[in-house]
Amino acid sequence: MIRHKDHFHGSDLEKIEQVYGIKKEEITSFSANVNPLGISPALRQTLSEKIDAITTYPDRDYVSLRKCIADYVGTDFEHIIVGNGSTELISLFIQIEHPKKAVVIGPSYSEYEREIALGGGTTLYYPLREEDGFLLDTSDFISKLKDNIDLLILCNPNNPTSTSITKKSMRLILDACMQHGIYVMVDETYVEFADNMEQITSVPLTNYYNNLVILRGTSKFFAAPGLRLGYAVTGNRDLIKMINTRKNPWTINSLAAIAGEIMFRDDAYIQKTKTLISSERRRMYELFSAQDDFKVYEPSGNFMLVKILRPQLTSQDLFDRTIRKKMMIRDCSTFPFLDDKFIRFCFMKPEMNDALAACILEAF
Repeated sequence: MIRHKDHFHGSDLEKIEQVYGIKKEEITSFSANVNPLGISPALRQTLSEKIDAITTYPDRDYVSLRKCIADYVGTDFEHIIVGNGSTELISLFIQIEHPKKAVVIGPSYSEYEREIALGGGTTLYYPLREEDGFLLDTSDFISKLKDNIDLLILCNPNNPTSTSITKKSMRLILDACMQHGIYVMVDETYVEFADNMEQITSVPLTNYYNNLVILRGTSKFFAAPGLRLGYAVTGNRDLIKMINTRKNPWTINSLAAIAGEIMFRDDAYIQKTKTLISSERRRMYELFSAQDDFKVYEPSGNFMLVKILRPQLTSQDLFDRTIRKKMMIRDCSTFPFLDDKFIRFCFMKPEMNDALAACILEAF
């Protein structure tokens, strides 16, 4: 295991606005990994009709919302915990488990390490190897697990590599973690975008493993980061009780609770999103795979990691080139185990993807 010391967040739109003099409203963000279709049409059409809901407190237990989520993911509603975004649930879970030593598979999202550090814990990174296409070597990984590890955090599909772990491999990992007394938190923020979602989601495993909690939200797939609606799935009733006891009541406002029920039932929107992302993922992967100056890693999420092979070109160069055309990609040099030869961008609508590709490839 390797300890990673420095973690930085990516550039935000406000800072870009200051540096480049471009209004943030004019920037197309290929860095945020948000559904390009925007919010659910059903939500847009009907939420305003529910405005009177703010005159009363929401149900403290959010039973109706939890039942809707349970139907959506295929589990018992008593296995669902809702929160003010998945970030709140990550924080609550780590506060309860209070891990002294946690393992994160890297490169990955920085918020995990931050929350562990706030609780006084230490984060160790197990590196995904570039020569393996950033795919996890399950056997090697399991051999590195020890009794002194309290918590394992997996992002599946992983950000920024867009690689995933199958349910079969996840079972092996969970079995090993059970033997070592390790709790496992799986962040499935991007799983709904995957073509093979049924093969990689760990939700069914919550019926068999009580050392497992899964996190999801509405920020990315449902294009609603401002809604701050997240949820967790776990079969561990003791953990559910502890989280519900610890978290503040009414962390989700009345409109957000109603919005969730509308979004999770908008089957047409859900299918349209999956179809669009599947098509554009395949098209963009094939386009960049054909370029001699780039190496791409096959994605399963709604974004793709790309390595720059041209010696004199860096991730900052491409970031600068694209932002001047009012398109923001992710410079991945601040991720652990990546350097200034890696970029990441998400898949948008076809015409937007074409514009980005033309900008990146214009010098080649």
